[in-house]
Amino acid sequence: MNPIAIRPDQAAQELVQFNQKFAKGIQALEKLGEVDVGLCKKDAVYHEDKMTLYRYSPLVETPHRIPVLVVYALVNRPYVADLQPDRSLIRGLLEEGLEVYLVDWGYPDRADRFLELDDYINSYIHHCVEEICERHGLYRINLLGICQGGTLSTCYTSINPDRIRNLVLTVTPIDFHAGENLFGKWAKGMDVDALVDAVGNVPGTMLNTAFASMRSVFSDGHKYMKMIDFLEDQKTLLNFLRMEKWVADSPDQAGEAFRQFVKFFYQQNGLVKGGLKIGGKTVDPSRITMPVLNVYATKDHLVPPSSTLKLKDLIGSKDYSELSFGGGHIGLFTSGRSKKEVPPGIAAWIKERG
Repeated sequence: MNPIAIRPDQAAQELVQFNQKFAKGIQALEKLGEVDVGLCKKDAVYHEDKMTLYRYSPLVETPHRIPVLVVYALVNRPYVADLQPDRSLIRGLLEEGLEVYLVDWGYPDRADRFLELDDYINSYIHHCVEEICERHGLYRINLLGICQGGTLSTCYTSINPDRIRNLVLTVTPIDFHAGENLFGKWAKGMDVDALVDAVGNVPGTMLNTAFASMRSVFSDGHKYMKMIDFLEDQKTLLNFLRMEKWVADSPDQAGEAFRQFVKFFYQQNGLVKGGLKIGGKTVDPSRITMPVLNVYATKDHLVPPSSTLKLKDLIGSKDYSELSFGGGHIGLFTSGRSKKEVPPGIAAWIKERG
C-alpha cells in the first residue's frame, strides 16, 4: 500500500499554488537590487599588497582606549561578522563601546602564489598591530581571532606576546586531531604537495565544494525549496541572500600558505605536538601569558569544541576564561541570539581587564 495518498486534484492545486508563489517571488527578486553586506561604516587606514586594514566608526562618544584588531580566516570573507545590523558581531562590539579594526585579506591572485604563513603572520598581522599602536599611542592592543584567523592569531601572539594585551579567540581550531571533523580527516590524508604543485593557488570554488559535501544533499535541497515560502517577505529574503552571497564569495588560497597550513596544523598538529616554526620563529603556546578568552560553539561541526578547548592545556596564562554559545559555527556570528550574548560577553571581559 502506498503510504503517500494524494488525490490528483490536490496535486494540481498545490502545483498552481507553487507556481503563483514562484512568480511573485521572481517579481520580489527583480525589485530587490544589490544584496548589501558589511553595513557598519568603516574606513581603510592601511594597505599592503591585497590586504587592507579597516577602522570601524565608533558608535559611542568615548570608545574603550585599547583597540581590538579582528583577524578573520583566509577562507571566505570577513563580512560574515557584519552581515546585517541585527546579526552582527562587529556592530555588537561597537555598541558595547569598543574601538574595532579588521584585517581584510582581499582576493589573492597569481602574484600571491608564493605567499607563506610567515607573510600573513609576521608581516601582515604584525604591520597592522604596529599601525594601530602608532595611531593610538600604544605598544599593546587586543587581538580577536575568528576560526582560522584565530589559529593565525594564536601563532602571532606566541611569537609576539609583548604586543598583545588581551587575546580573544572565537571558534578557533587548536587541536586539529580532536573531535569528529570530516574536513580534518580529509586534510590529514591529503597529498597537498601534489595539489598545490598542480594548481598553484587553490581555487575557492574547490574548497566550497569540499565544505558543501560535508552537508547532506537533502539539507541543501530543502533549504532552496523552503525559499519559495518566504520570497515575498523582503526582510527574510534578504537574510537568506546575504548568507548565500557570503557562502559563494570564496577567495582563492595562496598556494604556499595553503600547503603550509595543511601540513603544519591538519597533518602535524603543530600547536599541540610542538616544534612548529613560522618564518624561522618558534610558535610556543606556553608563551601566551596574557588574559585569554576562548569563545566556542557547542554545536560546531567545523571546529569541534574539543579542538578549541585544548587551548587551556597549552598556554601559560593564569587568566583563562571560556564563553560558550549554544549554536553552530556560523550561527555564532549570524544569529540574532548570538548578537545578544557574544559581543556583550566579549566586551565585558575586555573592559574588566583594562
